[in-house]
Amino acid sequence: MSNLKLSIAMGDYDRTRAIVDGRVKIDGVDPTCMLLSPEEMFFRAFRHQAFDISELSLSSYSISVASGDPHYVAIPVFLSRAFRHTSIYIRNDKGIEKPEDLKGKRIGIAEYQLSANVWARGILEDDFGVKSSDIIWVRGGMDTAGRPEKIKVKLPSDIRVEEAPEGATLNEMLAAGEIDGFIGPRWPRCYDEGHPNVVRLFPDTIKTAEDYYQRNGIFPIMHVLGIRKTLADEHPWLPGALLKAFSKSKAMAQDALADTSATKVTMPFVEDSLHRARQLMKSSDIWTYGLAGNENVLETFLRYHHTQGLTPRHVDVKELFHPSTIESYSL
Repeated sequence: MSNLKLSIAMGDYDRTRAIVDGRVKIDGVDPTCMLLSPEEMFFRAFRHQAFDISELSLSSYSISVASGDPHYVAIPVFLSRAFRHTSIYIRNDKGIEKPEDLKGKRIGIAEYQLSANVWARGILEDDFGVKSSDIIWVRGGMDTAGRPEKIKVKLPSDIRVEEAPEGATLNEMLAAGEIDGFIGPRWPRCYDEGHPNVVRLFPDTIKTAEDYYQRNGIFPIMHVLGIRKTLADEHPWLPGALLKAFSKSKAMAQDALADTSATKVTMPFVEDSLHRARQLMKSSDIWTYGLAGNENVLETFLRYHHTQGLTPRHVDVKELFHPSTIESYSL
């Protein structure tokens, strides 16, 4: 029997590189790998189901699951994870000295449904009492005017979302002081360029995130891996084969990262950062796949997702994943 020829869209990560370069084979599959930005990948996947297998926004995927007719079914391969305390930016001349000061402010977002924004809003509510309804959200493109939500969302009436003025970008508005802050997975360009009035809400994001992890045990999940549902139905062995291959590729990346004879990452202090993360998480596996051990992370995200008005009901964690990937064999 010949292998399935399938397209796979994903980011260019160390944890997926062994699949791209062929060192790790996917049982029964000849992949055509496409390394794309999240914005392009998610838009094409959710609007046009353009790929057989695709990295997916956890938030947008959860919306599709709640709707009852998702085109993809996920497996617990978490290709993107990040502490989102780094994602909240403010103007330092708008009277914002602490998170509670965000109430009543106008905060820019590229899309309300972005997973990074779900986590940031959840952290603001759980830890500081700032609800999504306390903020006026200004939606628009970061560097290009206009940006649609990749999946249409129907939000409760107490969630206030304004569209950015026609022709305006969020970066320009933030730099000019026309909005009070910004939340998103990418830093705004004016911050990267050193604008004196654009700063992070949390000055020491690493210590803030470490405290968050010590209290909650949560390393936030942003993206999952999805398989076209019709393919998973036709080939029930495929979800397990993908979980096996992506797990092996990730393990190889972690082994390479731990080889400190010559750092594999173009960044100083890699050894120190790796040691610090392992000490914090009390494990050498600092980027776990699989449902086991990630239940609390996913349940917290789905609670945020529902309370922020993105889903009309609370989605159960097990609804997200193909049944064959929820548990695995052991020797």
